[in-house]
Amino acid sequence: MIIFFAPDILTCSELPEEESGHVVRVLRHAEGDEIDVVDGKGSWYHCRITSAHPKHCAVEVLSVRADQHWPYKVEVAIGPTKNLDRMEWCLEKSVELGLDRFTPLRCRFSERKELKTERLRKIAISAMKQSLKATLPQIDEMTDFKRFVSEPFNGQKFIAHCIEEQERLLLARTVNKGSDVRILIGPEGDFSPDEVSIAIQNGYIPVSLGEQRLRTETAALASVHTVHLINSIYY
Repeated sequence: MIIFFAPDILTCSELPEEESGHVVRVLRHAEGDEIDVVDGKGSWYHCRITSAHPKHCAVEVLSVRADQHWPYKVEVAIGPTKNLDRMEWCLEKSVELGLDRFTPLRCRFSERKELKTERLRKIAISAMKQSLKATLPQIDEMTDFKRFVSEPFNGQKFIAHCIEEQERLLLARTVNKGSDVRILIGPEGDFSPDEVSIAIQNGYIPVSLGEQRLRTETAALASVHTVHLINSIYY
């Protein structure tokens, strides 16, 4: 099944240019063909093509249905890796697993201080479509660690770090079913002790993801998967 993305489909009958090209030029769809479109806001649209133009493909909506979204939020805030490909791969796979918000963090030991948010959004859109979802996660600009952890959040807040001298709970035994979850994942140099302390002062629970030491991007995926796994036992 192939789906297409049109965030303004209710107010604009034309698909975005890139999607139009995929529909008409790549897949050879013609007027009268029916396709499925998502808006990134949680809705699916079954549509009929009314104008098969490779840059301005127009459709009419035949039916609408809501996405089967999980009944809780999963947010990941992460210190980006020096290797950009690994960070982009991390976002892609996190979206496929099920993500609501992705925030790159500017930390003390961060190897990378800037990211192109628009490129990350394109990767998230592609992963959303690939995994047959209709909800696009929020992709934030690079955010200062201290500012982010002081944000209010109505749910469970965790910071995953590797400082062995500090007590940490196992994430899989700490996540509450049905709870919104926000997880902080450190950069390749980990969070500094001061950052861990600041997070704890702001209500974050220090956690471990298991006995193995994981790469930054692997830790993010393990966290997202753990939250969904714990919830899937009960839902």
